[in-house]
Amino acid sequence: MPKTKAILRIHCPDQKGLVFAISKFIFEHSGNITYLDQYTDPDLQAFFVRIEWELEEFSLSKEQIAAEFAQQIAVLHQMHFELDFSDQSPRVAIFVSKESHCLFDILARCSSGEFQIQVPLILSNHLDLKPLADKFQIPFLHFPVEEQTQAVQEEAMLQALVEAKVDLVILARYMRIIGSKLIEPFRNRIINIHHSMLPAFAGGRPYHAALERGVKMIGATSHYVTEALDQGPIIEQETVHVKYNEKLQDLIRKGKDLEKIVLSRAIWNHLQRKMMVVGNKTVIFK
Repeated sequence: MPKTKAILRIHCPDQKGLVFAISKFIFEHSGNITYLDQYTDPDLQAFFVRIEWELEEFSLSKEQIAAEFAQQIAVLHQMHFELDFSDQSPRVAIFVSKESHCLFDILARCSSGEFQIQVPLILSNHLDLKPLADKFQIPFLHFPVEEQTQAVQEEAMLQALVEAKVDLVILARYMRIIGSKLIEPFRNRIINIHHSMLPAFAGGRPYHAALERGVKMIGATSHYVTEALDQGPIIEQETVHVKYNEKLQDLIRKGKDLEKIVLSRAIWNHLQRKMMVVGNKTVIFK
């Protein structure tokens, strides 16, 4: 069994002695640092760091670490920090509509053990993918969201997420715009896959728009969801070239492959606590 580690992500105003202060705190409580990656943004004059250490001989319990770190280090240096632990297994809800390729890919990675997550429920505005949820023995909740019923349905969806103790929401080609009632409680915890290289071709028919424009490459973008459609902090992007004689179905076929890869990379970075959101951007650690 791998040793349990604490994972600490920090951003704060850049200043002297930050790495020393953080590592000194860990050393003084008998922690063994196994990973450290730092970055300084000269334009923002901001410091970012991700650090891991083993808890086997650490003198503070998990429950004590955040409060002690805040009191001894974070307040003094105006730090914003997030503390996680490597043995945590996030509970993930997957939102889908009719397309199955991203859902299949996520569930396959769960089954193989690549994604160490629990999937307590799949939510959809259509019934098309219920057989797939049944195959994996995952509860499937149908919310036939329409514009006139969206507020009521999202209230019910939020209740389902709360009751299932969901930590992360993945929109695996969920083709409805979600409102602030769902976004706010899960700020920076809703990951979407969009089938274009944002900011190009936002909206619902990017492959059609790309073909009409005659682009030489198409892409996929995974991002955190905000109230602004397709404008949240970008996590991962990838592109593939388009040949002059390729048709719409060729673009869709290539695009689906990209969507699966880009979404899985974004999920992986989130699960590994490799990111911090700053404004409308993400800092991704090595």
